[in-house]
Amino acid sequence: MCAKSTYFYQIYLDLATMKNYTIPSVYLFLITGFITCSCEFFSPNKDRSDVFEDVPTRVDFPSGRIDEASGLADSRTIRGYLWVHNDSGNPAELFLLSHDGKDLRSYPTPGMENRDWEDISIGPGPTTGVSYVYVADFGNNNANPDVTTYTIYRVPELRSLNAGFEASTVETIKYRYPDGPHDAETLLVDPKTKDIFIVSKDFTGASLYRLPFPQATNEVITAELAGPVPGVVLATGGDVSADGREVIVRTYSNVYYWKRIDKETIGQMLTQKPLKTLPYQLEPQGEAVSFDADMNGYFTLSEKRQGLPVTLNYYKRK
Repeated sequence: MCAKSTYFYQIYLDLATMKNYTIPSVYLFLITGFITCSCEFFSPNKDRSDVFEDVPTRVDFPSGRIDEASGLADSRTIRGYLWVHNDSGNPAELFLLSHDGKDLRSYPTPGMENRDWEDISIGPGPTTGVSYVYVADFGNNNANPDVTTYTIYRVPELRSLNAGFEASTVETIKYRYPDGPHDAETLLVDPKTKDIFIVSKDFTGASLYRLPFPQATNEVITAELAGPVPGVVLATGGDVSADGREVIVRTYSNVYYWKRIDKETIGQMLTQKPLKTLPYQLEPQGEAVSFDADMNGYFTLSEKRQGLPVTLNYYKRK
């Protein structure tokens, strides 16, 4: 099977696991993909290994508090901890989870509302030298036409485990799509340009949208459509490495990987086919993914589903 055919098969796996998507239609999509397949791939120069362990290190953590984990981001200011959040129907609060799973702490977020939080990112922002947490309240199941405005919150990262968030430091970025409502679960912040990118979660394939820096916080802005994200269907999470040179986007069954070349933008990178898929062992309902702050590997985390056990998983770079 050629590499591009493999992508169509992986897309099939994502579609086949979703309700309301008939098997015959999935087969038709798959067959069409194989017929149009070719094996030419974009191969950037390698200056850091893009090979990761096939089997992750699995860590148990306290259950009952982040059973609907939807976003994951490794802290830059409190090393050894990950920011985690639940999705809709839960309080507006963020959690810090230690890498070993033994310490889980909650932090209320005054000034924020959890309508449908779906992802979280760490990146720079308006003040030079400050690390910010970006919380994406942009979930919209079934692309409800009544939901036309979406929110991304930006707030400085806490600098100690004993600190707390303050409403006065929260910035609210409101946006709309240029082509109508979308569901989304993937937020990316470019550490080089401070641009914000959103990957839509669509049955017909993912699209990439951009909110260029500086983002207005006093009006609703219209996102720019950068283009389709080839080979990705039903994106559930993503991350940009701390140096901005690597991007991962995950689905329920795969983790896709891109590597930046020279002055390439994230928009240019993600509108090309992924360089490869990374190792990933299926989770009950995997939605969250994050590089670690030192770029030595990546974490994945799942929501609980049907009573199946959930672990924090780490795939180390070789």
